[in-house]
Amino acid sequence: MRPSFSLHALFLLLAGIALLAAPASTQVADQDLVVVVELEDAIGPASASYFIDSLEDANERGAKLLVLRLDTPGGLDAAMRDMIKAILASEVPVATWVAPSGARAASAGTYIMYASHFAAMASATNIGSSTPVDMMNPDDSDGPRRPIPFPMPDSTDEEAEDNAEAESDEESESNDEAADNEARSEDEESSDEAPAPSTAMERKIINDAVAYIRGLAELRGRNADWAEESVRSGVNLPSAEALEAGVIDMVAQTIDELIEQVNGQDYKAPSGGTKTLALESPTIETVTPDWRAQLLAVITNPSVAVLLISLGSLALVAEFYTGTGVAGVVGAICLLVAAYGMQMLPINYAGLALLILGIALMIAEFFTPTIGIFGFGGAVAFIFGGIFLLDTDVPGFDVSIGLLVGVALVMLILVSIISGAALKSWRSRVVSGTASMIGEDVEASSDFAAGEKGKVVYHGEVWDATSVEDVSKGAILQVAGVDRLTLEVRAKA
Repeated sequence: MRPSFSLHALFLLLAGIALLAAPASTQVADQDLVVVVELEDAIGPASASYFIDSLEDANERGAKLLVLRLDTPGGLDAAMRDMIKAILASEVPVATWVAPSGARAASAGTYIMYASHFAAMASATNIGSSTPVDMMNPDDSDGPRRPIPFPMPDSTDEEAEDNAEAESDEESESNDEAADNEARSEDEESSDEAPAPSTAMERKIINDAVAYIRGLAELRGRNADWAEESVRSGVNLPSAEALEAGVIDMVAQTIDELIEQVNGQDYKAPSGGTKTLALESPTIETVTPDWRAQLLAVITNPSVAVLLISLGSLALVAEFYTGTGVAGVVGAICLLVAAYGMQMLPINYAGLALLILGIALMIAEFFTPTIGIFGFGGAVAFIFGGIFLLDTDVPGFDVSIGLLVGVALVMLILVSIISGAALKSWRSRVVSGTASMIGEDVEASSDFAAGEKGKVVYHGEVWDATSVEDVSKGAILQVAGVDRLTLEVRAKA
């Protein structure tokens, strides 16, 4: 018995060691984990939340690297800064990779590239146009809004003095020739350069953006001068030129090629020290947005927010008519969800006020028919409110004019239908209650004198009645009024 017990004990011991070894192997695999996050389109609250959550999860799992595959025309400043803060505080290095071919890292994407531990691009991609959208030229009405270029401080004061002396010498040699050259120079400058920012606010915005991106460039050891030029003049670079200029670290066509190039590279940790990325057997895992990220992406869409406000308002109006409670609950939910989404967006409160005013005027048409005055005015206010709703020109964060016009038309149609029905009902004769008895014919069932009560028959029912004239039995009379259960009758005209 004792040998048998020893064999069983040995078997259980080996099984326990195997079970304990299984988590260890999984942990080793996680140490070489490479998480891939894909962000396309404009950067907003939803995409920023999705990226930050993915980066936090990668840190908790002990991943070796997070690859952000980026393709964006830009995004909101607050969302971009939240992403950059997360990158700078992350123990897991972030490699931002502009891919596939044809992708871009414009505006906010450039800042994210500069903040990342590693910056890579595929061929046929570009980076740049980092001028804040608030600095777009408002007077360019003939085409798309363009960045205002700022003169770069390329020349020093000494160079300027030398140039001035040279120009003076040339003028002394030939005044006419100098005048012609000066005129041509002025024409070229006026045609090539756009006006510099004229307000203090514009200068503050551009200087803040320059300082921000230069700080990121110095932290990662990338080209700070080009970064400043990208902010001031909105310049762009393709991938090959970006690599040559020191804007990015590498060019990679595939994720495997990217991992191969970053493997063994040094990067700065949040503590300030330097670490080396070591990937012996990398395991690539691409994460996808969960339902919360997808829901946030929907409700932070400005067009969806406008639809929710419109639907919620109409549902509350329907609740006043029906009183069932269902419409009221739906309306309240829609308005609260819209409010939650809008508080994460850069809202222009004047536009929001116009939007609410437009809805209020169209609702007022339901209760006080004004032959369409309130309804039409409300539709106009609603459309302009939607146009001015977002305080940004970032692509992807605007409300479609077609959507605004469509919603306004639908609401106007509902206004017309309900107002028309209300007006028709107001003009029609009352068909229920005691008021409906006025003008009806009754027959006297007995004789009664003026001022005294008698009996009359109304639709087969016997009622008490009074009259200012004597009434004979069988006379056909007309109801003039109703006083509780007594009819006031008179001779039929």
